[in-house]
Amino acid sequence: MSTFLHRRRRGLAIVGAFAAATLVLGACGNSSDGGDSDSNVSKSNTDNDKAGKKVVIGFSAPAADHGWMGAITKAAVAQAKQYDDITLKVAEGTNDVNLQISQVETFINDKVDAIVLLPFDGAAMTSVARKAMDAGIVVINVDREFDSPFAARTTVLGDNYGMGVSAGTFVCDDAKGAKGKVVAEIAGIDSLPLTQDRSQGFADALKKCGLKVNNRVAAEFTVESGEKAASNLLQAAPKIDYLWNHDDDQGVGVLAAIKNANRDEFTMIGGAGSANVMRDIKADNTVLKATVIYPSTQAADGIKLARLLVQGKSMSDLSEIEVPRQLKLSAPVVTKDNVDTYIKSAFES
Repeated sequence: MSTFLHRRRRGLAIVGAFAAATLVLGACGNSSDGGDSDSNVSKSNTDNDKAGKKVVIGFSAPAADHGWMGAITKAAVAQAKQYDDITLKVAEGTNDVNLQISQVETFINDKVDAIVLLPFDGAAMTSVARKAMDAGIVVINVDREFDSPFAARTTVLGDNYGMGVSAGTFVCDDAKGAKGKVVAEIAGIDSLPLTQDRSQGFADALKKCGLKVNNRVAAEFTVESGEKAASNLLQAAPKIDYLWNHDDDQGVGVLAAIKNANRDEFTMIGGAGSANVMRDIKADNTVLKATVIYPSTQAADGIKLARLLVQGKSMSDLSEIEVPRQLKLSAPVVTKDNVDTYIKSAFES
């Protein structure tokens, strides 16, 4: 998942603050069939979709070492294919900052029109992104923020604090005012601001209904770490009423540990919104009853925005004549009641 974000605490209102701004972007992700079919990427059916000036876009993201990151690149490629006027140059995914810097420098030398960049390290990539902007190239910053506002024309973000708020609100609503419920949390990498934001949002939402996190462990966004962390948590907590796991990729291991421990007395909420988790929610035969979306469509949205900016267009669902400087995507909760709405754009863990 995303790393090295600046910590930004925001209240509950942020969860939907940019909903209107995302209407034109729609749901454009991958599915279990590979993620590049027309049904999984969006078209707004407005004049914005009419062919215009040819746009060459460079795209770079970290290595697809887990499902969410793989979905990011698949969705971006699928979105670009929807437009005859886009030529997409995709750099090989890498977790080597120096290599990613070199990739962006190549895009600059090639004089692309725009760069959509999900940086492995936002701070480390700031300088070369600003170099691209200074060269007249439109830069769209995705998910992990740069250190300087001058390094990108527009930034597309998920809502980490909002994820925590959504998960905590689900617990409060489900508890229906009951006090004394035991709440557990399996976080991601604790040193990352994104994890801290998620945990803070969760704690803040629980506080509003008189609950708190009673047991908490951290994992590393991987299946193996999820299983280990969950095993430790289940041993330390003989009774749990609600468990929030920050990440559905590590949740594969979490569910394995739960099964091995033969525990089923609690309700589990996931995070990110993988297709396998949504299938479990729909089947309703495990402790997993909900997940909170962290969109894997962010880079696909970046592709659409880059095209609009280069072609001098605005977002057709807004009165604003310029593409906004920042878009924060919402963090909705997926349950059995609405899972069919979201599963088509979900990623595979």
